Amino acid sequence: MLATACVDSIQDYNVNPKVAATVPGLTLVPTAERTLVRTLTTTNQNLGITRLLVQYWTETTYNDEARYNLASRQIPENFWTPLYQTVLGNLNEATRLITADATVATGVKANQLACIDLLAVQAWSTLVDTYGNIPYTEALNPLNTTPKYDDAATIYTDLIRRVNADIAAMSTSSAGLGTSDIIYNGSMTRWLRYANTLKLRLAMNTADVDAARSKTLAEQAVAGVFQSSSDNAQLTFLTALPNQNPLYEDLVSSGRADYVGADTFINPLLALNDPRLSIYFQPVSGSTYKGAPYGPKTSADNSSQPGTVLRSATLPGVLATYSEVQFMLAEAVERGFAVGGTAESHYNAAITASIAYWENLAGKTTAAADAATYLAQPSVAYTTATGGYKQKIGIQKWISLYNQPTQAWVEWRRLDYPQLTKPAVALTDIPLRFTYPTSEQNLNGANYATAASSIGGDKVTAKIFWDKF
Repeated sequence: MLATACVDSIQDYNVNPKVAATVPGLTLVPTAERTLVRTLTTTNQNLGITRLLVQYWTETTYNDEARYNLASRQIPENFWTPLYQTVLGNLNEATRLITADATVATGVKANQLACIDLLAVQAWSTLVDTYGNIPYTEALNPLNTTPKYDDAATIYTDLIRRVNADIAAMSTSSAGLGTSDIIYNGSMTRWLRYANTLKLRLAMNTADVDAARSKTLAEQAVAGVFQSSSDNAQLTFLTALPNQNPLYEDLVSSGRADYVGADTFINPLLALNDPRLSIYFQPVSGSTYKGAPYGPKTSADNSSQPGTVLRSATLPGVLATYSEVQFMLAEAVERGFAVGGTAESHYNAAITASIAYWENLAGKTTAAADAATYLAQPSVAYTTATGGYKQKIGIQKWISLYNQPTQAWVEWRRLDYPQLTKPAVALTDIPLRFTYPTSEQNLNGANYATAASSIGGDKVTAKIFWDKF
């Protein structure tokens, strides 16, 4: 027995020899990217209800979420947890491991750390845009289970600082994440464009709060943003489990028909003769498209269900697009920012890019003609469409962001168009934010209470700091 006593304590007998004690930092990146994309694009009723909040879809069998019941399925908890634990947790650990790895060349390491940080910035900004004040400076520390909440505007300022630092650190002359990157496959040229696009988004999100800063940021970013839809930050899912698009899981694999198009969305598409209608939705019969009243339970048989393209296992999940960039530049021109072009030229480019993107997914080859016909309508043309620039851009951006529902929710709150109203069956007004998770109330009570008090109460009607109107 003495000859075989090779362990120092009984705990050594509990070590699983098949579990890695350490992992290369790069191996943590794909999981973070995949989870970030899935969280922002899913339609799962337990966490992904932004398609309902912006009234693209409504529900059939159950309508709790269309009535803005966030509590029964613990939606705030289920949205918060993957972003903090899986996305930011993996990115934080990847940063630590790569920083400590002396075998990585200096230029490559700088690129890898910058790319990882940009993903973290998008995750952090999503959390701020969803909840307001959140744990930030004291978050991700396993030794601190009760982190304080930081001011949302202050977090945004730091995120802008981080993006600027990332842009300065990156170089296209060195490699980056390589094959561990399932968004850009290591292309540093595209990562730089994503960085500038993210910078432009942060600038425009806060344009009503600090116009001077937003102007500076937008003018700095414009030369480096996406140049075409080939630069889109997106993840193409696979045909096999567990890496199928989450919409495929909910619309096809589930065998259910829980969602149909809402009349609040389909009716405007019909009125505008939008060529994306037949891609976004399936006809009820023949070529007839019909939206269901938003909010009440409805029948899946009598209304248009989500389109065939959205039912593809390999449909890309999107973080940012060229179309979105062009809409932001149109708005920037209207605000007096020196970003080149005219509001109309950027608006037209945004709509054209969106139509081309969706028609390409659908295998259609008439995008150029369809976009030209669409833009020629007085109800769509920038000079004759109804309203000011926020209305014109807001409505068309809402249509374009159909597969970026989380960002669509941001834009609806920020631009105040389209003018959606709550249904008669709603339990609250349309949420302007998610309430904090129950776990925070129970386990981080003092800091939760302070955060809730600072925004006037933990209510869905409390505005995020950039939502000024």
